[in-house]
Amino acid sequence: MAVDSLWHYQFRIVTLGDSTVGKSSLLKRYAEGVFLDSMNQTVGVDFYVHFVELEPNLRIKLQFWDTAGQERFRSVTRSYYRNSAGGVLVFDLTNRASFENIRNWHREVIETVAPQPVVFILIGHKSDLESERKVGQKEAEKLATSLSARYIETSAKTNRNVKEAFQILTSGIYESLKSGSMRPSEHWDGIKSKLPPIIQPNMQPEERIKNCQC
Repeated sequence: MAVDSLWHYQFRIVTLGDSTVGKSSLLKRYAEGVFLDSMNQTVGVDFYVHFVELEPNLRIKLQFWDTAGQERFRSVTRSYYRNSAGGVLVFDLTNRASFENIRNWHREVIETVAPQPVVFILIGHKSDLESERKVGQKEAEKLATSLSARYIETSAKTNRNVKEAFQILTSGIYESLKSGSMRPSEHWDGIKSKLPPIIQPNMQPEERIKNCQC
């Protein structure tokens, strides 16, 4: 059986942030287990896939869309927002401007996908460059709270918190699925399922009366 068929849910996730903050390095470390000191800037959108077992016998396929941070690609990358269940907001801890632009990236996604919800995580990247830090942890945590997101600091170079960051996001999407705030749909590619719905809609009292055979 092909590996790609061995999943129960597929979550589509988009990565967002300024150019050179390390979005591609993070995904390459997580999905392929490697770190490259220098990577070419993403042109348009790149694609990564990773499989996780979130719970025993519950296999999730994570489909990552790695978007370019340059303005000239924005019209291309926006088209990938609408079909995303998760958003990875990445800034460079040594680059103050990349942190200040996070609200813009978040707002752009929200305005594109509304009213469809998106689960976000805020990542402060390049934590190995502590001596060059320009953004404090408490300040970043405050921003994350205002965006209804979790915050974590990572380093693709040292592999610090890389797995943990994507675990948090995956769990957040799954919780939204279980709560019913997100649902698989043939008209939306954010979540695909090979299982029956986790939450069955409750039948309203008037529907029960209408359907009664007594």
